[in-house]
Amino acid sequence: MIRTRRHWFLIAGVAVAIGSGAALGQAAITRAIDATLPDARGINLFNRPGTITLLSSNGKVIQKLGPATREKIKPGQMPQLVMQSFIAAEDRRFFDHDGVDLWGIGRAVVTNLKQGSVREGASTITQQLARTVFLSQDRTVTRKLKEAALAYKLERQLSKGQILEQYLNFVYLGSSAYGISDAAWVYFSKQPEELTLPEAALIAGMPPAPSLYSPLVNPEIALQRRSIVISRMEQEGFITSGEAEAARNSPLALKPAIPKYYNSTAPYFTTWVAQQLPTLLTPEQLEVGGLKIRTSLNLDWQRKAQKVVREIAPNGTEGVIVSIAPGTGLVRVMVGGKNFYSSQFNRATQALRSPGSTFKLFPYSAAINAGVKPEDIFLDKPRCWNGYCPKNFGKKYFGNISLADALKNSLNTVAVQLQDKVGFDPIIAMANNLGIGNKRPLGRYYPMAIGAYEQTVLDMTAAYSAVTNRGVYVKPTAFEEIRGPGGDVLWSRRVDGDRGKRAMDSDVADTMNWMLQRVVSGGTGIAAKLDDRPVAGKTGTSEGGRDIWFIGSIPQLTTAVWFGHDNNAETKSNSGESAWAWKQFMTQIKSEFPAQKFPAKPKTVRPVLQRPGKKKASDPNKPNPGDGPLPDRDLFGETDDPFNENAGAAKPAPTPRYVSPSGGPPVDEFFRPLPVQ
Repeated sequence: MIRTRRHWFLIAGVAVAIGSGAALGQAAITRAIDATLPDARGINLFNRPGTITLLSSNGKVIQKLGPATREKIKPGQMPQLVMQSFIAAEDRRFFDHDGVDLWGIGRAVVTNLKQGSVREGASTITQQLARTVFLSQDRTVTRKLKEAALAYKLERQLSKGQILEQYLNFVYLGSSAYGISDAAWVYFSKQPEELTLPEAALIAGMPPAPSLYSPLVNPEIALQRRSIVISRMEQEGFITSGEAEAARNSPLALKPAIPKYYNSTAPYFTTWVAQQLPTLLTPEQLEVGGLKIRTSLNLDWQRKAQKVVREIAPNGTEGVIVSIAPGTGLVRVMVGGKNFYSSQFNRATQALRSPGSTFKLFPYSAAINAGVKPEDIFLDKPRCWNGYCPKNFGKKYFGNISLADALKNSLNTVAVQLQDKVGFDPIIAMANNLGIGNKRPLGRYYPMAIGAYEQTVLDMTAAYSAVTNRGVYVKPTAFEEIRGPGGDVLWSRRVDGDRGKRAMDSDVADTMNWMLQRVVSGGTGIAAKLDDRPVAGKTGTSEGGRDIWFIGSIPQLTTAVWFGHDNNAETKSNSGESAWAWKQFMTQIKSEFPAQKFPAKPKTVRPVLQRPGKKKASDPNKPNPGDGPLPDRDLFGETDDPFNENAGAAKPAPTPRYVSPSGGPPVDEFFRPLPVQ
């Protein structure tokens, strides 16, 4: 008897030992398998391959590209009706299994054998989530085994509620809808909590074949699937038989909508962003996706600028507005036309248009750099250069006029004189430094001085922005920061962006800004004048008024406005319209900038230029002053500045007045038709 007891105690001990060993072995195996699988807690960072989210400068969504979940439901806010409909449709034992439903597999096998076809699936919601987030859709034994292992791991690391919420946020539901929130909007223009029983059941029936079961594609099949889901909800006790009957007899009542953020709120800008991305990221990074890109765009300003273009563009013209922050090169506004969905041609970046007199920035800057002063006198009269005979508007000539007043009144003859004086190469070099002529070389022809070579609005804005930035050119950029799938920074403007380069001496830039302010305060750009702060800018009109421009700056922002026809027809307008549109835009946003003044006009000491007849070998590294005739005034001594209010020697030249041919009263220069600029 004692032996018998000892015998059973021994057997029991061995059994316990074996059981403990088996349990320990199973735990060890589980840990070993887990180590080869992804951490399920990282599911919150999941993004589908190729997804890109574009954000404005203050973090607002502009657009979501690729197979993205555009809107998620926050934890704890998933509607009960939605959860019940999906549990009934996809995984009736969801709260009873540990990730893989062996009973469900058996039931599905029996059902499918009876029906003679695959009528019921066996994948649980947990398995579907594991497959969606971590695995491919390949139908292989290896993938199914990994799916099961991951499902068990998900169940150990997340609660049932977390698994269900994540599944409902990521499951594909047809018609570019990823997740229940997107589907509610796409099919019914509703939020998930607004869905009725038949609507929730309809959506819950889609996961097995989203493209086939979509009511927008096959409404009859969608109704059949809806009935199946409603019946299962009744069987599970989620709804009564009366509710089920009423739901089955309900019409589809679809109210389709475009997925949120599917269309861009700034399409011209975002197409430019898409073109620029491959220059910053590798093909692998773009393919993996999960990118969040904080762009330079101010979405509020963009909307205001778009409205200005649509409402003010004269005589049926197209329009462009581009704004750049001078110190950073960040493109804050890019309107490339009136309506992107009528024409995807981006006139801000793709259209090559004659810049007219806005191009005079370059010969004037080259002249100032070579030692010419704003107060130096030039002779404005009809004149030809090798058969090229530029004319001022209305063949009106001022005779002796200062360089500053010549720019103020946009005199073509003086611009060509400057070109003749300093030479083609220094002007081309100045333009190149400011980002102009590097893509399409500038030729050594006299019409260059007044805008013969076509440029893009973006490039011209960047050039003027560099002058506003006291001569430092920063390449225009659309990007502040790019983050990858895990939130890691892939690119940052502050670290990886263009640092800028000095394109002209700061004294040259300050002098140009001083002269450009006079263009606005009393010259051809007076329509852009702001009452509470200085503006530096320049008008431009190509031959026949085919392009009308104004590029203007306050110290913190440079903005260009262009109007014209795509077929290059005459606008039957003038650059005053562009200056006026510039003012209408800036008036709406100027309060966001404190009023600032530009740096004062510098008192520069010119480099010594050679008098006529005294030539010396030119230094190829320095600007060539050219061999043209010097102005009628002694250029070699310092003179008082006649436009400095603190200098008592001379008074400013009066603002030109225009007397109408009909004998009307004289008016400011701006109010007459503007010259070909």
